[in-house]
Amino acid sequence: MTQTAEALESNARAAIVDALNQSVAETAVTTMLAQNFHWNVTGMAFGQLHALFQTIYEDHFVGQDDLAERVRALGGHAEGRLAEMVKRSKVEEHDGHATDKEMIAAMLTAQETLARTLANAGETAAAQDDNLTEDLCIARGQVHEKFAWMLRAHLN
Repeated sequence: MTQTAEALESNARAAIVDALNQSVAETAVTTMLAQNFHWNVTGMAFGQLHALFQTIYEDHFVGQDDLAERVRALGGHAEGRLAEMVKRSKVEEHDGHATDKEMIAAMLTAQETLARTLANAGETAAAQDDNLTEDLCIARGQVHEKFAWMLRAHLN
């Protein structure tokens, strides 16, 4: 039976909020990674990659907001400090000094990491019958898998 946010037990809610905050942190770091690459990409595929990185960071900005708002809907605190997000994230920052292929590879790794993190968050929500959070995590995970596919295609 599907639980509403207010019907979830506090320990269930805390586990879901923690998983969502992990997703927010990694999405925020990946948003900045994409913007950094958007600013600094060079090479023969400049136009296409410049546009792709912009598409990614614009999508991710909305995605992190959706995830953080779900944290709040569950009564949790959405972590908003960049230093804490960077510390918590499995996605690593990059200085932007890289070839276009290195940027693509780094962004691919970030997208795959995000897809896994969201799958785990979705499983945490599903275990607590929180279908709304599970659905959000599935939808966001599908976005990251699609971006991963697009990036992988550039490397083949």
